[in-house]
Amino acid sequence: MPEKKKIVGMSKPVFIAVLLVILAVTIVSFLAGGIGQALFGIDFPEWLTVKQPEPHLPPAPIFHIGGFAVTNTILTAWISIILLVLLFWAATRRMKLIPGRFQAIAESVIGYLYDFCTDIAGEKNGRKFFPLVATIFLFVITNALMNLIPGYNSFLINDGNHMVHLLRGANTDVNFPLALAVISFVMVEYWGLKTIGVLHYLSKFFNFGPLINSFKNFRKEGLMGVFNGLIAIFIGLIELMAEFIRIISFTFRLFGNMTGGEILLVSMLFLMPFLLALPFYGLELLVGFIQALIFAGLTLVFAHIAVTPHSEEASENH
Repeated sequence: MPEKKKIVGMSKPVFIAVLLVILAVTIVSFLAGGIGQALFGIDFPEWLTVKQPEPHLPPAPIFHIGGFAVTNTILTAWISIILLVLLFWAATRRMKLIPGRFQAIAESVIGYLYDFCTDIAGEKNGRKFFPLVATIFLFVITNALMNLIPGYNSFLINDGNHMVHLLRGANTDVNFPLALAVISFVMVEYWGLKTIGVLHYLSKFFNFGPLINSFKNFRKEGLMGVFNGLIAIFIGLIELMAEFIRIISFTFRLFGNMTGGEILLVSMLFLMPFLLALPFYGLELLVGFIQALIFAGLTLVFAHIAVTPHSEEASENH
């Protein structure tokens, strides 16, 4: 008996049925979306439609503790912390020499982050930087992934005046990446000061040595030596300014990418529910991973530069 011809691994009737289902979902999505409603105005059940998005950048307070407003992004951040603690507690509470599936996944994640740190900063410094770098990566990516859970932003609560979202991605609150950026900045400077010494480390920013030496050797170097000394001071001050600008750069890179992604997703959901948002869900998964890796990776690189003596840093650059 001749074998029946298959299309994409399916028999012909099954393939046609799948095509019809996809076509039906596409038509319903188009008619129920913002464009279809504007063109045809067909009434669909409420659960098939998506309300027109009204993006608000500031997070919404959902309750108060004393005079402190707890926003939906703060609540989400705490949920992600509790989730991470529970996941790693569950993965490590019964450690075995031959790990189970859950323990193996946790060990793989931690092992990848540890190798990432030691490959860039070396064994000694990588081990030192690992707790902060791993925490930043896991915190950022967990918040990014939680925001992509279907229905995650659908819970509403009355704040006393109007309905607001109960949960919202913490990465979309500018205070969250700002806090991470400040922590990263403080730790990088602390490691730099502690490792290579206060005076040596600060001499990178307040480099008066070449100017003082130019006066001592004025007969030999002349005005060119003084000019080079002034240039060295200027470059040091530029480097000092760059250290603080890094806080702004870190903050708005994460905030801008995650907030833009959130607005893009809700807009696609409104225009064509179900189908049009699917490719962007995949894109946001990738963006969340990349942003977490960039934030943690840049912290690691700047920490490595901070603990590297200036002479070694200069020789590496040459």
